Amino acid sequence: MWKRHGLVFGAGALCVLVNRQGLGPLWYSGVVLLVVGGLMRWTLVRRQRPPRERPPVPVGMPVTGRWMVLNGPATKVPSHVHSHAQTYAVDLKLDPPAPPAPPAPPAPSTPPVPPAAPGAPAPSTLPVPPVPSAGTDAVCAPPFAWVLPFGRSPRRFPSFGAPLPAVADGVVVATAGRQRDHLSRTSLPGLAYLCLEGFVRGLGLPRHLLGNHIVLDLGNGVYAVYAHLRRGSLRAAVGDRVTAGQVIAECGNSGNSSEPHLHFQLMDGPDVMTARGLPFAWNYLDDDGVRQTGVPEDFAHVVTDRGDPRGADADAGTGAGTDGGGAGAGPDAGTDAGADGGGAGSDGGESGQGRVIRTR
Repeated sequence: MWKRHGLVFGAGALCVLVNRQGLGPLWYSGVVLLVVGGLMRWTLVRRQRPPRERPPVPVGMPVTGRWMVLNGPATKVPSHVHSHAQTYAVDLKLDPPAPPAPPAPPAPSTPPVPPAAPGAPAPSTLPVPPVPSAGTDAVCAPPFAWVLPFGRSPRRFPSFGAPLPAVADGVVVATAGRQRDHLSRTSLPGLAYLCLEGFVRGLGLPRHLLGNHIVLDLGNGVYAVYAHLRRGSLRAAVGDRVTAGQVIAECGNSGNSSEPHLHFQLMDGPDVMTARGLPFAWNYLDDDGVRQTGVPEDFAHVVTDRGDPRGADADAGTGAGTDGGGAGAGPDAGTDAGADGGGAGSDGGESGQGRVIRTR
């Protein structure tokens, strides 16, 4: 019953908004529904507060390559919020090292200048301006915009489409894979829209916040959640068994997300609306190549030794199924870049990036 707090709250807001008779029965009914919906959510969130001093669960890395950690539990707990079992959740965005600058070409030899004919103008001795390099750093995300553009295509971010491996052997217990990958929210107007959008999404179902996602049962009461996945990229369906390291989906920008990234969390039940978050620990390399155990602080990097995150993933598993949405991969895979990011009810944004990513 408590999970329907969004429906109750939304009904109350609708009653207040459509009321045109002043302080009448419709207005009072709306206020009562708003209060009841708020109390239902408060009660549910209190129940999702995990017990203190629980040892972290060791799991593998949900990514390959070099990723930046954002909104992680090493910086603060809860790292996000207690609702939706996000107490120890972490956001990750692909941040590959910048490619080395190409060596400077050798200076061309200057051929000898023949003597000028009598009466001819002297040849110019001004240096020829260098031709600018046409190369660009394609691995970098677009910069944050103060006003325009409102958002950018998710294809312009290095995280988009990166393969995501399973952190352990498990069974797929829930999927959603048909929401589009919308534009980023990497501008001031975009972030303002994101705040309103996130509130509306919070009144809906878990998929409105998580976007396309997979929930894995790892056994012993531990469940892993991968959220904001690319539409049409799910490679396992409910009931499929997956093995550690098997690619199960690709990073996307669906749901309550500001830019392409992975939202990862562990919890003690299959339902994000009632489960409680669990701490976890990774075995990873830092930027200095030193092996570490745990979860690094925000803006630090985790480096895996599974190879290039965009390397061959054909041998990463044989998970049956298409996108978990039940409609097949055809119509989803063809439009994975999304349209314009408008509409808070169907798929939308989360807050941030290396600038500020959050999920609520």
